[in-house]
Amino acid sequence: MDSRLQIRLDRNAKLPLSEQIRLSIARAIDSGVLTPGTRLPSWQDLAARLGVARGTVQAAYERLSDAQIIETFGARGTRVAPRPRVPVAQPKAPRPGSFMSTYLQMNTGPAVFQVGIPALEGLPDRLFARARSSNLLKTGTFSSLIYPDPRGELALRREIASYLAISRNLHCLPDQVFITSGYISGLGLALRVLGLDGKKAWMEEPGFIVTRKALELARLTAVPVPVDAEGINVEYGIERAPDAALAVVTPGQQAPLGSTLSLTRRLQLLEWAAASDAWIIEDDYLSELQLDGRAAPALASLSGAGRVIHIGTFSKTISPALRLGFVVAPAELITPFSEVTATLAPAPTPIIQLATAQFMRDGHYIRRIRRLKRLYSTQREALCEQLRLRDAAWTAAGLAILLRLPDGAPDTRIAREAMDFGMAPSPLSKWFATPSPAASGLLLGVATAPEAEVGASCRRLFEIIDRSCQSPLARDRRQKQGNRGTEQDKILEQELTRHR
Repeated sequence: MDSRLQIRLDRNAKLPLSEQIRLSIARAIDSGVLTPGTRLPSWQDLAARLGVARGTVQAAYERLSDAQIIETFGARGTRVAPRPRVPVAQPKAPRPGSFMSTYLQMNTGPAVFQVGIPALEGLPDRLFARARSSNLLKTGTFSSLIYPDPRGELALRREIASYLAISRNLHCLPDQVFITSGYISGLGLALRVLGLDGKKAWMEEPGFIVTRKALELARLTAVPVPVDAEGINVEYGIERAPDAALAVVTPGQQAPLGSTLSLTRRLQLLEWAAASDAWIIEDDYLSELQLDGRAAPALASLSGAGRVIHIGTFSKTISPALRLGFVVAPAELITPFSEVTATLAPAPTPIIQLATAQFMRDGHYIRRIRRLKRLYSTQREALCEQLRLRDAAWTAAGLAILLRLPDGAPDTRIAREAMDFGMAPSPLSKWFATPSPAASGLLLGVATAPEAEVGASCRRLFEIIDRSCQSPLARDRRQKQGNRGTEQDKILEQELTRHR
């Protein structure tokens, strides 16, 4: 036996001896200890040396041969098979500042001040327990042997249609509802159906980085359209890109600034879409969790021309771990949506869908939303009180508080340092396509700021901010900026004055 081949067998291990032999030889080949063309001992000889049955080694050799790792030449023996000379590429961590680096940072945690996830406590674990133990798993011999409906389970689509009619004034048929794996899945489905490659799309500025990347990957040119206290500036969009084929908006609570799209702007947007034969994708971000008064009706509820594709999700109201969302398609797009879901984007597992349908049907979903709104209102007030004590500049932004930073303060670096202390504020600059001096700030998630922790967390966060503002780099930035004012500065200042 080649002295370079070391095989040590553990006869007390649960792993069969033939598998231990196979793995030892495969590792020796993968690591380069045994090079291509090296002759291996016959299975009879190796069996004698290892003190095992010949059939044990033969089984290991046969599996290696089946995997084309070794070659058998009869009387000429068994040799290591040729291997590609191209070096194996080593996986690399995402480059700092890249999309994936930012995406992974946004989805770290759960941590204090993290944006986009529900409260860290009170998750409806019984929902999943009921799915495992109830008759939802016993759907019958016949139905368990057929493929589920790619559009989603009818029971859940009915519940969603009923709920939207009550809570969002959006009246639709179950056939218009398509179940997805969350917002991003719904956005990808809609972009695939619309097929707008090469066209322009209005994108809120600031707006969700993942949406912006999705438009890029769908080969659309994103046109940044500024947002103010009334939502997306439709007139600006018409002046800048009247020929756009799509607008992606968050009309209920703008992400990340939190403003609600005014009725005037809604009508302008719908009129533009109807006149231009354009489409609108409505990201119903957090609109059910409006903490001040009732949520505004869905934009799609006003679209008599059927130009709005409504996307909702259970990530903020139940849990992101569900990976469950939905799309409400205009009636004329039911067929193309059905075809794409059937061939490219089928709905997630029926078990979770059926459990969620039961959760809604039993009234637990509405009760949970009410409970969350009470909890979040209390937590928001506790956070705001801490900011008032520190005389900080802040503005309400949906389920977040936008904390303005001193000029020159590096929000990205502050957020990164905060992660070391169990906090995950979102840097405002990452939400802009073209960051400006006004784009420096931190979004502090309200849902993930428990009252018991908010005082200590704010104290630690402001220590980090103070330290960053005293750095030479921050002082140099402040000097360069001077008294420059931008349009975005004025917009955010108006928002600050309005909410304080």
